[in-house]
Amino acid sequence: MPGCGILPPMETELSKKLGVEHAIFGFTPFPAVAAAITRAGGFGVLGAVRYTAPDDLKRDLDWMQAHTDGKPYGLDVVMPAKKAVDGISEADIEAMIPAGHRAFVRDTLAKHHVPELAEGEASGWRITGWMEQVARNQLDVAFDYPIKLLANALGSPPADVIARAHDHGVLVAALAGSAKHARRHAEAGIDVVVAQGYEAGGHTGDIATMVLVPEIAEAVAPLPVLAAGGIGSGEQIAAGLALGAQGAWLGSLWLTTTEADLHSRALTEKLLAAGSGDTVRSRALTGKPARQLRTEWTDAWDDPEGPGALPMPLQGLLVAEAVSRIQKYEVQPLLGTPVGQIVGRMNTERSVQAVFDDLTSGFERAIDRVNRIAGRVREV
Repeated sequence: MPGCGILPPMETELSKKLGVEHAIFGFTPFPAVAAAITRAGGFGVLGAVRYTAPDDLKRDLDWMQAHTDGKPYGLDVVMPAKKAVDGISEADIEAMIPAGHRAFVRDTLAKHHVPELAEGEASGWRITGWMEQVARNQLDVAFDYPIKLLANALGSPPADVIARAHDHGVLVAALAGSAKHARRHAEAGIDVVVAQGYEAGGHTGDIATMVLVPEIAEAVAPLPVLAAGGIGSGEQIAAGLALGAQGAWLGSLWLTTTEADLHSRALTEKLLAAGSGDTVRSRALTGKPARQLRTEWTDAWDDPEGPGALPMPLQGLLVAEAVSRIQKYEVQPLLGTPVGQIVGRMNTERSVQAVFDDLTSGFERAIDRVNRIAGRVREV
C-alpha cells in the first residue's frame, strides 16, 4: 500500500530464472567488478573480447568461481554477424590498410609527442579479439564453467553456438539497436534481447533507450528484454521495467568503481570530470560507430578533411598500437575510452556494493513515488 514502507524487490521472471536477487545485469571487462556485482545480488557479465589467449580466460574464470560465492554470472563475447575476416590471417588484413591512413596515425601521434612503445613491447589490444575463431576458443573454455548466460555484442551468434549453449543449459542474449534487429535475434533462437539505446557506451544504433525498449519488448514478446543505454540510477531501472523490460543492462557505470582496473589514473579522472555531453559516437576505435569520450583523437578521425575511419576490422588493427601508446603514456588530449552518456553521473569513485546500494534505494524511491501517485488517483 502507498506510504506503508513495504516495497517490492527488484525481481522479474528473468531474474528468478537465473537465480539472482535483483534484475541488474552488469557488463564489465574486469573480473573483480563482475564478481562484486554477482555477490551484491545482481548478475555479473564478464567481457571476453580482450582474452586472445584461452589460458588467460581460464585463469580469470577460475578467479570468478572462487569469488562469486556460488552465485550465477555470465560471459560476453564478440562474434561479428558477418565473417569479415573468416579464413584471412591478421597479416593479410594488415596488408589492406592504406599507406595514407598509416601516415595519418603517425602524424597525429607526432603532433602530440606520443612516445614509442619499448622495443619488443606489444600493443595491449589487437584485432584478434574480434575474430570469430578467437570467440569460439573462448567458448571452449567458458563451457567448462557454470556460466548461466552467454551474450554476444555484435548480433546473433551462429546457430551452432546457440545450440551448444542451450545444450549446456546456458541462456543466450544478443544486443539490438532496433526492433528489426531484435526480431532477427528472436528468429535465430535467442533467449534474451538487450535493447541498447543510443546513449550507451560502445557500439550503438540511432534510437534512444526510452523509444527503443518498448518497441523491442513489443516486437519480441514474450521473450525477456533488458533495457540498456543511459541507465545509472534505480529510478531509471524502474522506468525500464515500466517500459516492458525484465531488467537493466549496465556497463559504463562500473568503470569508476574501486574494483575497476583501468591502469590509468588520468583516464579515471577524465571520466569523473566528464559531463553527459562529453561523449561522441565515432568510428575512430573500431570502424563502427561507438560511443566514447570525445577527445582530440576522435576529433581527428571525424574531421571531414581527414582520411576517415576504415571499416571494421581494419580500423581496429590500424589504431591498436596507437591506442596502447596513448594509454600507456596517458596523453591527456588523446586519452579516451568507450563510455555512455551516463558518464555525467559518474562523479565519485565508489565500491560496486555502494553503487548497488544506490541503485536499489533509487528503485525503491521510484516505486514508492509511483505508488503514492497511483493512490491519490484512486482516491479521486
